[in-house]
Formats: sequence, structure tokens, C-alpha cells
Amino acid sequence: MQYIDNIIFLILLVAGFGLFAKSLQKIYRNIRLGREINRNDRKPERWETMARVAMGQSKMVKRPVAGVLHLFVYVGFIIINIELIEIIVDGLFGTHRFLATILGHGFYNAFTATLEILALLVVIGVVVFFIRRNFYGVKRLTMKELFGWPKQDANWILIIEFALMVAFFTMNTSDWVLQQKGLLPEHGNFPISSTILAPIFNNFGDSFLFFMERAAWWFHFVGILFFMNYLYYSKHLHIILAFPSTWYANLEKKGKFNNLESVTKEIKLMMDPNADPYAAPAEGAETDVPSKFGAEDVFDLNQVQLLNAYSCTECGRCTSVCPANITGKKLSPRLILMKTRDRLEEVGRNIDKNGKFVDDGKKLLNDYITKEELWACTTCNACTEACPVLLDPLSIIFEMRRFLVMEQSAAPQELNLMMTNVENNAAPWQYNQADRLNWAND
Repeated sequence: MQYIDNIIFLILLVAGFGLFAKSLQKIYRNIRLGREINRNDRKPERWETMARVAMGQSKMVKRPVAGVLHLFVYVGFIIINIELIEIIVDGLFGTHRFLATILGHGFYNAFTATLEILALLVVIGVVVFFIRRNFYGVKRLTMKELFGWPKQDANWILIIEFALMVAFFTMNTSDWVLQQKGLLPEHGNFPISSTILAPIFNNFGDSFLFFMERAAWWFHFVGILFFMNYLYYSKHLHIILAFPSTWYANLEKKGKFNNLESVTKEIKLMMDPNADPYAAPAEGAETDVPSKFGAEDVFDLNQVQLLNAYSCTECGRCTSVCPANITGKKLSPRLILMKTRDRLEEVGRNIDKNGKFVDDGKKLLNDYITKEELWACTTCNACTEACPVLLDPLSIIFEMRRFLVMEQSAAPQELNLMMTNVENNAAPWQYNQADRLNWAND
């Protein structure tokens, strides 16, 4: 019976990490539904970009208040959970503050003191974020697209992080008071717990202090497992996916759109005076043409675009700088990514239920994202420039507009007229080539 705690701990550990691995496997499967794209070029630049943007938070601090607070929460929460290593070893083998024997007295004191200071910064950050999100009225955080689950999700994450930090301080304070009473070996330096919270805990009895320390220890452990598995349902997947998203980011200059290889070949053939358009293709030459131009559903988007949809932080920085949104248009770049993720999740549930995707009569275009939203975009790239993790909602908009134009001829009348003129007159204007210089006669 003395090992019952260790057995329960092991069961929770395996279950927690097992469910987390299963969630990641689903996300990976869903992303793989998209078209393959090669983004493994310029590797040194990609490593540098990931380190600077995902790890270094370089784009977050462009808005200093939110950026610095986010840095507190991000760095603090990640480093504090290094203590999870110690918790796992202690839980499996019944030890107490295992790292103290590995790091030595001096290093362990510095380690625990650093964790306490970071934990305090995390508490300050999440409290300010909660007030800012719910009471301060930041426009990009109060838009109607965040009503319901997105807002609840953001608040729940802040509450969970706050609760985990409270458990962390409770565990440390109880431990420190018991150490001072000689009831536990002296390990660690707790500058926040020993000065701010210890005077309160000194009034508690020894049995209650032992109970508080163990209860907070278990709560902290189970809370981390819960938080880890909650990520699958939350926008906070960006904690993990920001790293591959920045690695696979588009490193080309803003505004440079991709050309379809099949269309490029056709144009070159048309412009080559020596080419025979009726000649049979050379033996072994590629004759396949795309089954579809542009994107109508998530299957037509590439895997990086689907990764972007899962990585969106819903911070709204993209929407707050979008000129179409600012002037009252329906378009919100943030919502483009959110709707893409919603559709991808729906497709994933369809596959889970049927073993494969069964046509549900829905598409990303029209059922989730409307033509009005797509044509409101000015392709100015403000959204891609503003995103703190280098996501590219514009590329999704562009592919869906490509589908409308090339597959459905469903562009607005002004664009159809322009493209007809280009085709007939080699210019956007409705004049034949012989008359194009008549304006100079006046």
C-alpha cells in the first residue's frame, strides 16, 4: 500500500501524455489533408527566423505593453514547468525535491528563486490580461467574432494559469514553513513565498501544512496535464505550433504571389513564335494539369496554410490593421484563419466517424467564408506584416479568389471587364491597340 501514490501518479502520467499524443496525431493528420508544399529551402534563415520570432518574441514587443506582459507569461510559464521534471521523478520514486541532489545546494537555491520571481511575473501578466480583455475594452479583443467560445477559451486559459501559479506558491510556502520547523530537509530558496505568504502559513498546524503541500503538489501536476490536453480545443495551440509555423513561413518578399506552373507553361507556349501548339508533348514530359485551380475547400489549401489555421492566436493584430475591416467591410483576416480551422476540425470529425472523409455537402467557400469577405481584401499584406507568428491569411484569400476566377468565372463585373480587355486588347482599357495612343494627340 505504500506505493499506491506512485501507482496513481504513473497512471495519470501515462494517461495525460497518451491523450496529448493522440491529440497531436489528429492535428498532424488533419494538416496532412492539405496539398504538399516544399518549404525546406534556406534552412539557416528559417532557423534564425524561428529563434527570433517564436522563441525571442520579436514581433510581440512591437506593441510594448502587451508584448512585455506576454513575454512574462510565456517565458515564466515555460521555465516554471521545467519543474515538471522534478515532479515526475518525485512522483514516480517517492523522492522530495529530487533536483536538489543533482544541482547542489547553491544552484538549486538559485533555480527555485528564479522560478518564484518568474511565477510572480506570470501572475501579474495573467491578471492584467484578464482585466484588459474583459473590462478595458480593447477593440480587437471585443469584436463579435470573439463572442462565445473564443472569449471563454481565452479567459479559461488565464484562469488555469493563475490557478497553477497559486498552487505553485502554496506548495513552496508550505514546504518552506515545514523546513523552518525542521520537519522537511532544507532545499531551495523561496523569496516570494518566504516573505509574502509565509506569515499567513505560520498560523497553520503541522498536519495542515503537510496536507496543503501535498494537495498543492498534486493540483499542480494534474493541472499541468489538464492544461496540456486542453490545448487541443484551444487557440493556445500556438504555444506549440508557433515554432513550426515560423519555420515554414513564407520567406519571399511581401506581395509576391505564386504562379501556377501549368498556367506559366501555357503562357510561354503562347508567346513562343516557334512553338507548335498542336504538337504532341515530348516523351516523358509532364502532361498533368491541376485537378482544380485555387481552393474551394481545405483539401485544396497547402499544408502550411492549414498549419497556420491551427496556429492562430486570435490576437486580432491582423484585423486591427486591415484597411477593409477598419472601413467597415465584412473581412477579418483573423476570422479567415478561425473559419479555416473550424472547417478543418469538422472534416476531422467526419473522418473520425466514418474512417474516411464522406462528402458532407459543405465547402470552406460559401459555407464558412463568403465571397464578400474575399473580394473585400485589398491584398495590402498588412495582416501578414502584423502577425506575431508570421501567419499568412492573405494566401488563403488569394487561393480562394483564384478558384472563383479560374474555376467559376465569378469575379466582380469590374474585374471580369478588365480581364476581358487584357485578353482582347493586351491592356486593361477598352481600346484596341491601334487607338491606345490617341490620347497623346490632344
